[in-house]
Amino acid sequence: MIRDPSDPAALQEAVAALQAGELVAFPTETVYGLGADAGNDAAVAKIFAAKGRPSDHPLIVHVPDGAAVGRFAADVPAFAQRLIDAFWPGPLTLILPRRPEVARAAAGGHATIGLRCPAHPVAHALLLAGAQASPPVAGLAAPSANRFGRVSPTSAAHVAAEFGAALRVLDGGPCEVGIESAIVDCTRGRPVLLRPGVLTAQQIEAACGQPLAQPGELGDAAPRASGTLASHYAPRARVRLMDAEALQAALDVLGEKADGIATWSRAILQTHSPRVLRRRMPEDAREAARQLFAVLREFDAQGVQLIWVETPPADADWDGVRDRLQRAAA
Repeated sequence: MIRDPSDPAALQEAVAALQAGELVAFPTETVYGLGADAGNDAAVAKIFAAKGRPSDHPLIVHVPDGAAVGRFAADVPAFAQRLIDAFWPGPLTLILPRRPEVARAAAGGHATIGLRCPAHPVAHALLLAGAQASPPVAGLAAPSANRFGRVSPTSAAHVAAEFGAALRVLDGGPCEVGIESAIVDCTRGRPVLLRPGVLTAQQIEAACGQPLAQPGELGDAAPRASGTLASHYAPRARVRLMDAEALQAALDVLGEKADGIATWSRAILQTHSPRVLRRRMPEDAREAARQLFAVLREFDAQGVQLIWVETPPADADWDGVRDRLQRAAA
């Protein structure tokens, strides 16, 4: 059921459902999350079951503010605290050493935990109401509210299409950012960017005061983190990345016979087939990120078999969009 979070009763009902070990979908500025009380392992298990997600693939825990980090993290390095101060609330997840007595299921059984403080007002209101409830819900384990490996949802309607009318969904409108948070590993003495987002590496380095290490640079294995599998964010249609010239050449070869194909490109493409769906990719990286998952879902809804996407620019601003598209095409 899709609920209006401006109704105080809807928020109270959502908190009560979380206290009872049920799932609640809610908006963040990045994508919609499928949430459960991070301190309730049985409730968290429902997330893995609903998504079809392996139980050892860790979830991100959402907290109402930086002060709540100590409930879940055993240690917060100085550079991690600088990142919290600079970017929370916002689209940044930090991997930190987990307090061994909490959130084992949410962490997939690992000794680390991913924490984020979302900026969306509905998410903040839900987290704050949960923290103040009795018994409290100190944090929400919440991956994206979609089947495992598929396209993330950026509207309440997307969530309902994934899980049906029975799931409680707080409708916060379209997500402003549109792709998941950047993830920085803070457990190995130096910050390591595990997943790009709309925050660039340069912004993260400037805030934490030291350069980012590459995932394999420190010698030991990086902790597991959400959304870092080679294949992820995939629509039902097959995604292929190519430059504008190759994309136009492929359309020219097919000519009037082109069918079941959709394109998303910055270049203006020509086709002789009215059955090719064409959408323009924004020139601005942040706007492209905001539209990305909605465009992929639209193409799926139209029943296309192939989605041809113009490869994003190599600029750092496009790292997050390029990462999602490469995984979708894997």
